[in-house]
Amino acid sequence: MNMKLNKSSIFDSHGPMVTTSLLNGKVSGVLNWNNIAYPQMYDLYNVLLSNFWKAQEINMQDDIKQWETLSEKEKSTFLQINAQLAALDSIQTPVMYHVLEYVTDPSFKAIFAIISQQEAVHNESYSYILSSLIPLQEQHKWFENAKNDPLVNKRNAFIMEGYNAFLQEPTVENILKLAVYSIVLEGIYFYSGFAFFYHLSRKQKMVKTSTMISYIQRDELQHAYFMSQFVRIVRKENAELITPEVDEWIKNTIMRGVELEKEWSTYILFSVEGIEMDEFHAYLEYLGNKRLRQLDLPNAYKDNSNPMPWIQVYDDQKINETKSDFFEQKSRSYAKVSSLNGFDEL
Repeated sequence: MNMKLNKSSIFDSHGPMVTTSLLNGKVSGVLNWNNIAYPQMYDLYNVLLSNFWKAQEINMQDDIKQWETLSEKEKSTFLQINAQLAALDSIQTPVMYHVLEYVTDPSFKAIFAIISQQEAVHNESYSYILSSLIPLQEQHKWFENAKNDPLVNKRNAFIMEGYNAFLQEPTVENILKLAVYSIVLEGIYFYSGFAFFYHLSRKQKMVKTSTMISYIQRDELQHAYFMSQFVRIVRKENAELITPEVDEWIKNTIMRGVELEKEWSTYILFSVEGIEMDEFHAYLEYLGNKRLRQLDLPNAYKDNSNPMPWIQVYDDQKINETKSDFFEQKSRSYAKVSSLNGFDEL
């Protein structure tokens, strides 16, 4: 059975204060964070708020001075990845808004709204980086290249197929699948791009850019975690989705995302000195295992430890533990709101 989803009402004076179900439920629409169906969502809400940042608060002067010292290959890879990441983030802001309309639980609506806003910040950040480094006409060229790149479009088509299926036919099964595709996008697709900027940073190049990327990654890992919780709750509330067939579909979707990212990383990172592709592909499999565990599913790949020692400092868990001051590269601990901060151990 693939139950149709109805858009939730904004306010119903006859509805209960606590939603009867996450999807197609009854609720007044009044949000009292002290009285919600899934109290852990308040913890996640606060984690997302504590991560608040703006691109303009990161001073790009050091990177501007250093830009001309990069090799032509480093520059072109930098610009290509920046525009490609912006293209991916452009998808997320409107999609999260559409999902929000079909979710009954007001606490989940609030979190989807924050995620949508954060994706808009990420998108602006890539524009901010480019505007700091190259003229407007050149920026246009790189965004056009990203929009028309066949390999970028191949990766995006995999995600958009699932997104469009939900937009055209909003059902419980399709919103579940959309959430899994979102996990692929935010929890796997971004990481080849992130790795390049971190690779530059470990050589003390474009450190301010990598700082901004670390903030984006910190947000994305929380988004992927939230989506994994969303999937698990939807399945718990809809027993017909707790089947070996659905488990297999989720596993295959995550693995397909890993394979597409391997293909992209080979294309974009192959000639980057200091990044071994076999090692990086194993890293993507490591990420695939993490995403599956977040979904309460077993590993799909043999080795589930991080195979790239140099990227350990930028690992999800490390980024979740620290926050850098905007105007200097010293790290400072920031308040752990709850045990959710350790979710990568799931």
